[in-house]
This record gives sequence, C-alpha cells and structure tokens, in this order.
Amino acid sequence: MASSGGVARFRLPPLPTIKEIIKLFELRALKQLSQNFLLDLRLTDKIVRTAGNLKDAYICEVGPGPGGITRAILNSGVAELLLVEKDPRFIPGLKMLSEAAPGKIRIVCGDILTYNNWNQDFPKHLMKNWEDDPPRLHIIGNLPFSVSTPLLMKWLKNISMRDGPFSFGRTQLTLTFQKEVAERLTASTGSRQRSRLSVMSQYLCTVHKCFTISGRAFLPKPEVDVTVVHFTPLVKPKIEQPFDLVEKVVQMAFHYRRKYCHHSIQLLFPEAERLKKAEQLLMLADVDPTLYSTQLSIFHFKNLCDVYRKMCDEDPNLFNYNFREELKQKKKKQGRTERDSLI
Repeated sequence: MASSGGVARFRLPPLPTIKEIIKLFELRALKQLSQNFLLDLRLTDKIVRTAGNLKDAYICEVGPGPGGITRAILNSGVAELLLVEKDPRFIPGLKMLSEAAPGKIRIVCGDILTYNNWNQDFPKHLMKNWEDDPPRLHIIGNLPFSVSTPLLMKWLKNISMRDGPFSFGRTQLTLTFQKEVAERLTASTGSRQRSRLSVMSQYLCTVHKCFTISGRAFLPKPEVDVTVVHFTPLVKPKIEQPFDLVEKVVQMAFHYRRKYCHHSIQLLFPEAERLKKAEQLLMLADVDPTLYSTQLSIFHFKNLCDVYRKMCDEDPNLFNYNFREELKQKKKKQGRTERDSLI
C-alpha cells in the first residue's frame, strides 16, 4: 500500500452512518468484551486531532469496532491504516470502509494482546533512532476497559525493550481509558490517585491527560466517563533497570497503600531476613521508611530499584522470591502439622 501525493486531500465518499452500520450488520456491544460504541463524529475527530498531525503517517487502530474513529483517521490524510479487531462481527463493516478507501486499509482479525507482526506490517523506512523525534507511526484506540491495563503494561515493557511497535523508535500512543484509570496514569507524587500505573507509565513516558468524554456519548452508556490519554516514550527512562525488576519493586511498594512503605518493601525479602534486608534497602536508597507508597517519587523508586538490583546480583535467588509462594508453603506446612497432631 503506497502513499500518494494527494493523500492529504483524501475524503471518504458518502457512506452509511455509524448508527446505520450498527443496524445494517445487527451489531450490539458485548458486555463480556467491555464494548462501548462512540457515535459522535465530533468526538472521534477530536480524538484523532489529539494524536497530532497524521498527514502521511502510518497508523495502527486498536479495536476499531463499527469504525467511527477509523473514518476520522482516514480523513486526516494518513498514508496507511492497520486495523486490529478481535471481534469478527465488525469485519464486514470495516471491509466496507476499506473498499471506500482503496489501498489505504489493512484489516487483521485478531487479539492485539497477541499481535506481534509490527515489523512485517509496517515499512522499514519508518524506523528512527531512539534519540530522534518519534517516527511517523502512531497507535490510536478506544480501548475496551477489560483490556486497557494489561495492554498498556505490555506496551510499556515493549518500550523498555525497544521492541514491538517501538522497534521503529519512540512510537506515540493516543488511547482511551476509564476516567479513574487515566487519573492514576497521570497522578503526581503525593496524590490520592498515585499508583503502580502512575510510576510504571511515567518512568518510561511523558503522559498527558487530554480530555474527558461523558459516558452519555457511548452506546451502551458505561457507568463511568472516559478520558483520552497521550503517551510519548522518553529518550532516556527515569529508571534504568530491567522492566520486570522495576515492576516487582513498584508492585510490592503499593501492596499496603495505607501503611508506611517499609511494611510493603519487606515483602521483597524472605521472612527469615525480612526486617533486616528491608531496613538495609531503604537506608541505602535514602528512602524514609515512614513515607506512604503514594509519597514515593520516581527518584525514590529509582534508588530503590538500583539498590535492589545490587542485592539481587549478590543473591541470585532473591529476584525470583515470591512472598505469596512462601506464605502458601507455610500454610501447607501448618496444615500438615495440625493433621499430624490429631493422629
């Protein structure tokens, strides 16, 4: 699919409205897939404008559904558009769009969580050095609520590894989330919404909360509002440690949100040496043990991850330690002891 010189002036021919498409193909939103259709074309246009200048860009739209955002993307003058849609019921309507925009659309019926053909589906000339400006490749999606967090975590790991869609460089994302999730993603240190998502996204990306859409704009109406969030990967991550290590430290730190952070940090270590090791980690990382997890800055987490990495290097078994597994084994042992005492 080659781009043409007149791509910026492209406009879709007259087509059935999104409501007519839904009626024509007897589509209904499936609750088990967290589907909600956005019918207001002014809002779909606004989402696409939020992504920036898409003239001659290559776009991947996640979960296009009946194609509201898809139309806005096509009208923005893109070179090519890859649609990844899990639900086969939407494919006939998307094929109708593809026929109306010859040579511009490629449709993949599959799960974006397992999709991994980025290097095959986008041209090599898009690739840029990580230190350069973002490539002319952009990911846009009105994400189902059920998939938004696991998908974002997958992409954050891709960013840290510079693979998947980020093998082309610092590919930008414009995505929708439940308003509450968006507030966590953009929460600052000390705020009530500060969470694991805040730290994991902000140590790798510039995260910008763009605008909020009332739930009334969707069909069926969700119980929450929806917020559009824009991500641009950082040239240099704020924590330079393996993603899995950072995720483990951050996840443990937020395990007890209402207790001082030393209670959570202890869970990184086996019970027999828990207090001593946690005290050592916090001291070397220069972190006040009486801070709450929501009060820990990215710099605090950087220090914690750096020191924890050294401790793991000294004890190769430490990183694989899981406090839940130790607790499970402890309960099993207690159960056997109790049974033995009754014999």
